[in-house]
Amino acid sequence: MTIKEVAELAGVSSAAVSRYLNGGPLSEEKKERIRKAIEQTGYHPSPAGRMLRAGRTNQIGVIVPKVDSMAVAHVTEGIAERLKDTDYMMVLGSCDADPDRELEYLNLMQANNVAGIILMGTVYTPAHAKAFADCKVPLLVTGQNFPGVHCIYYDDYAAAQELTRLMVDRGRTRFGFIGVGETDEAVGTIRTAGVQDTLEEAGLPVSVDCRYVGSFDAESGKKGVDALLAADPDIDAIICATDTIALGAMARLKELGKRVPEDVSLAGFGDSWAGSLVDPPLTTVHLYHNQCGTDAANYILALLEEPELARREIKLGYQVVERKSV
Repeated sequence: MTIKEVAELAGVSSAAVSRYLNGGPLSEEKKERIRKAIEQTGYHPSPAGRMLRAGRTNQIGVIVPKVDSMAVAHVTEGIAERLKDTDYMMVLGSCDADPDRELEYLNLMQANNVAGIILMGTVYTPAHAKAFADCKVPLLVTGQNFPGVHCIYYDDYAAAQELTRLMVDRGRTRFGFIGVGETDEAVGTIRTAGVQDTLEEAGLPVSVDCRYVGSFDAESGKKGVDALLAADPDIDAIICATDTIALGAMARLKELGKRVPEDVSLAGFGDSWAGSLVDPPLTTVHLYHNQCGTDAANYILALLEEPELARREIKLGYQVVERKSV
C-alpha cells in the first residue's frame, strides 16, 4: 500500500495524505476521509522510505539551555503535545547554557537529518548569526527575538513595566533588582530595561549599587539580597529576573529577619509552582511557555510544508499574578 493508493481511496491528492501524516493544514472533511482510508487499509508509512525520499528523518530537534528549568519543561511539553498527533518525534539536546555546545548541537542535528530544529535561544553572537544563516533545515528560535530567523518570544519589557508599576502603586520607593548577565537579551537586558525605565518615569531610578547580576539559580537570589542591603539597608522592594532567583531572595530575607512584604516587597518572573506554595506566595509574571511550545511546533510543521514562508516574529502575551509577597 502506497500514499498514492491511500489518496485514491480517500478521493484526495497524494500531497493531502502527506500533509495529514505530517500534521499539516487540511479541512476536517479531508482529514476524516484520509483517516478512514488509512484505517481501512492499515497503511503505515515506512520511516526508512520517507528518509530516502525526503532526505530527512521524522525527527524535530529541540535544543534547550538546561533540562532542570520549569520554563524549558513547559515549552518542551507544548512541543511534545503538538507532535504526538503527527508522525514526528522530538529529539532533545541540552547544552548546559554553553553557547558553543549550542552551535555543536545545531550542526549535529543537521548531520543526522532532522526535519527541523527548535532552539530555545539564550545568546546571539556572530557565530550564531552565521550558523542560523547556514542552517539547511527549517529553524525557529523561542524566547528571544533574533534577527534573520523565525522567532516566538515573550513581551518581557511590558511585563517588567507592569510588575514594577504594581510595586510602585503599593507605595514602594527604594528598589533593588537582581538580574542575570546581559548576554541573555530577553532576561538579562530587556527585563532590566523594563524595570529601570518604569522607575525612572516614577522618579525612582535604581542606582548601579542596587542592581545585582547573578545566575539563574536561588543562590544568586541570596547573594543578591546581601549585596542590595549592603548598598541600601532601607530597600523596601526587590524585583528578580526569575522566580528561582526570587525564592532564594525570599529565603535570605527571612534569615535576616526581614518580613515579606511588610519590610520588603518581592516579585519574580515565571509563575513557577514553587512560588505559589511558599509563605507568602510569590507575586510573579506568568509567561505562556506551553503555548510557546505548541506554537513553535505548529510553525515548524508549516515550514516543512512551505520552506519559503516569510520570516515571522510572534510575540506572546503575559499576565501579572499578584500574590501576597507584594
